[in-house]
Amino acid sequence: MTPRPVAVVDLDGVLADVDHRLHHLQGRPKNWAAFFAGMGDDPPYPEGFALAGKLAEEHDIIYLSGRPERTRAVTQSWLAAHDAPTGRVMLRPDDDRRPARLFKIGVLKRLSAHRKVAILVDDDPAVCAAARAAGFAVYEVEWSRPDQTLFAAQERDGRT
Repeated sequence: MTPRPVAVVDLDGVLADVDHRLHHLQGRPKNWAAFFAGMGDDPPYPEGFALAGKLAEEHDIIYLSGRPERTRAVTQSWLAAHDAPTGRVMLRPDDDRRPARLFKIGVLKRLSAHRKVAILVDDDPAVCAAARAAGFAVYEVEWSRPDQTLFAAQERDGRT
């Protein structure tokens, strides 16, 4: 039996609304501990959950996030609490500080060596552009646009 194609879905900005914790990254120094501590309180984006549910009808879901690996337990609990479709969770290694676009494209390439990656769903324009350039189909979400604070965290700090 041929495995179902994969739909790769981002978390922050696609399923999770992180706006309430961005203030932790606006000062100097950035308060990463407080930023990550608030993840369990992220409100869900209904549009993101509706899309993930629709994709899960014909695809295996892989949640791909720039969140550090050390946040796995709270991430999985949050997904379960919001009845997210079942899926594998792939997080950034704790010591990986590459920009989100480099981290995620590397993962997509590794996944596509073994499975058909049908689509990437993401909110980060840099990630979406890099994925398109690498030949992946992309759905760039419209319900959320990365705040400059979040974009800097993803691109310069390599933290989410």
